[in-house]
This record gives sequence, C-alpha cells and structure tokens, in this order.
Amino acid sequence: MMPPLLTIPERHNIESGSWFSRLSLPLRTEILARSVVRRVPDGALLSSRGAPAEEWCGVAKGAVRVSSVSLSGKQISLTYVEPGLWFGDIALFDGMPRTHDANAHGETTLLVVRKVDFKALLGTHVELYDALLRLNCRRLRLMFDAFEDLNTKPLAARLAKQILLLARSYGTPQGEEIRIGLALAQEDLAQLLGASRQRVNQELKSFEREGAVRVEPTRLVVLSRERLMAIAEGPT
Repeated sequence: MMPPLLTIPERHNIESGSWFSRLSLPLRTEILARSVVRRVPDGALLSSRGAPAEEWCGVAKGAVRVSSVSLSGKQISLTYVEPGLWFGDIALFDGMPRTHDANAHGETTLLVVRKVDFKALLGTHVELYDALLRLNCRRLRLMFDAFEDLNTKPLAARLAKQILLLARSYGTPQGEEIRIGLALAQEDLAQLLGASRQRVNQELKSFEREGAVRVEPTRLVVLSRERLMAIAEGPT
C-alpha cells in the first residue's frame, strides 16, 4: 500500500507528534500505509454523539473540536484535538457509540484509519495496545488535572494556564511575542473553562493591563509567558 499524500508540514505534524513519534518504525509505517487523507472545511461534522465508531483519526493540520450539548440545547466545547494527536480509539475498543460530537475547527487535514484496518493493526502489532493504553492514561491525567483546577483554582489561574497550553500547541513565535494560531472566540474559551463569556472577557482585559497578552479578533497573542505563568501558579 502506498503511503498517504500529505504536504511536508502535515507529515511533519504527524511524525513529530509526541505519541506517534515514540512508536516503532514498522508500526508507524503500517499506520501510514493503512491511512487515507481526508481534507475537510471548517465546521465539517466528523462524527456524532450516539453514532457507531467506524474510524480512528490523526490530525495533520487544523484542529478538531470535541463538543457536547447541554440540557438546554446549547453546544459546549470540551476540548480541541491539535495536530499530531490521534482520537477515536476508545469507541473502537469498547464497541460503544461515540460519546461526543466532533467537528473540524478551521480547514483540517486528517489521517483516517478504518475500523477494519485498526483491528488489523492491533492484531499484528501488540505494541499498539501498550501505546494506546499510555495514550489513554495521559488523557485521564489531563482530565483529572482539569477537574482539580476547576474545583481549586480561580478563573484567572485557569485561564492563564489554558492560554499557555494553547501557546505551546498552536503558538508561533514572532520576536518577543507568541501568536496563537488557533482561532477561538471568547465564548469558546469560556466553554473550555466552565465560565461565562463575560467573566473571561474581564480576566482577559486584566491580563492586557498587566502586559501578559494582547487580545485580537479571534486571536490571542502572548506578550509575556512569565506573567502568565505567575498568574497560573497563583499567589505564593
């Protein structure tokens, strides 16, 4: 099988991903050989809550917004899957339906592995079981950290930490500044933090006054990582 046709930056995103890059060369090669490239526009629905799981995906460009719908019918963003990360394996393991909606956030490129090929990979590479177990342990740790932050830290600290995470995943250094490439409205940030847009707006204005960030339409620019880290850590 021929490897998928990715652009050089897209292939770099996949191959340099912290999880994928640690796999053995034979396993990486076969995953790529069993993948197809799918390029989708902003907002494209990738999977729906309650639908059967049929694919395992890696993000090569853009992002995937994982969301849920509240009892009032409002859609709530839970996380964004960044380039280099893979998703969709949990439902393929347990055979249960998808638990959340997934949509492209911006123009997005995916590597897609069909369910039958995912099962074949597991059958020929025992290493993949351990690798996916480690991946899901990492997800659990991040989830527990988020729960702890939600219950123990003020909004300012949680927002500063979230901006630092976005800068690490999507940041492009420009001199002394770091421009976050992921376009997020303040409502999107508020949903990630379990807060109102108004409170997030107030905290961002405070960050601007302190010289930590600059707020642009749908973009954040980090002016001082040190100031953000101090806010995230809270008073000593």
